[in-house]
Amino acid sequence: MQKLKILVFNWRCWLNPERGGAEVFTHEVLKRWAAAGHEVTLFTAKFRGSKQKEVDDGVNIVRSGGRYSVYWKAREHYRRYFSKEKYDIVIDEINTIPFLASKFVRRGERVIALIHQLAREYWFYETPFPASYFGYYVLEKRWLKNYRNISTVTVSESSRKDLADLGFEKVFVVGEGLNFEPLEKPDEKTNFPVIVFVGRLKKAKRPDNAVEAFRMIKQRVPNAELWIIGDGYLKEKLLRNAPGGVRFFDPLSNRERRDLIRKSWVLVNPSIREGFGLNVIEANALGVPSVAYNVAGLRDAIVNGKTGLLAIPGSTQDLANAIIRILADADFRNRLSEEALVRARNFSWGKVADAFMKIITTD
Repeated sequence: MQKLKILVFNWRCWLNPERGGAEVFTHEVLKRWAAAGHEVTLFTAKFRGSKQKEVDDGVNIVRSGGRYSVYWKAREHYRRYFSKEKYDIVIDEINTIPFLASKFVRRGERVIALIHQLAREYWFYETPFPASYFGYYVLEKRWLKNYRNISTVTVSESSRKDLADLGFEKVFVVGEGLNFEPLEKPDEKTNFPVIVFVGRLKKAKRPDNAVEAFRMIKQRVPNAELWIIGDGYLKEKLLRNAPGGVRFFDPLSNRERRDLIRKSWVLVNPSIREGFGLNVIEANALGVPSVAYNVAGLRDAIVNGKTGLLAIPGSTQDLANAIIRILADADFRNRLSEEALVRARNFSWGKVADAFMKIITTD
């Protein structure tokens, strides 16, 4: 196979403390391409304590700028340095704000867009008024129209549909993966019901909805606990308002996090939308079913009634009812766990990296 020289623009790298699921995807794919012999460079923003340049898992990482200045720094760095490197492929990874690489990449490189999800409702949760309205109704559509004729990779059918609705002509779905082997069978659980929330403690992830639903659950299942694994700007507020039975865990290693998840009875993800919902698949691989709102991305990750349950978007009562159904019915819970494990075995980062590379080399 032809060895390619690949440049990726992304606002964060996987070593950044603020990393999310998109950065996990980037890391898992790029390190596999590097291992296959491709020359891979990632341009991304600096963070406190970061190096300007380093190599991690075979990927050359170059950093400049911050959360917002990284976009114009990318253009400047391309003009001064990258334009002389003769790259074959430039991947413009879009997390709300695009790099608009096709506007300044001019040396014959093929530009491919990577979009995990649209921001949409995120504007109202994570951006102050009036910027939220301007972003939702004007900015995102205006930015993305520049990509309608560019080959675009995404991770779920929900995101593919969102992009098609905006007029994107060539969108490819590659899915998500796992970086550990699913269990052979569900592990031994705690001897009391445990619901686990895993994710950033920010408004768009709606950890407060998990806490509100838990208040209702406690009325029916008094010995239940809610374990919250994650960090973010909402943590202090959640700590102040959480009822008894809610436990918070400091940042954990991957192994420690998985050990807690596999002991739990059900994972809850009340996010407003996801690119896919990677923590759902990770929970599935540990024999844990999930409950989430029926929103973009999460409806792709959960097979309703088989690997978990989908609740009415925004209804904490319905979210609580779905969780109670799983906690109260051992036979149903065990069936969901078995189905979750079966489905999790279909997910592989190797498959994702290969599918992405096939798009690059054959489209």
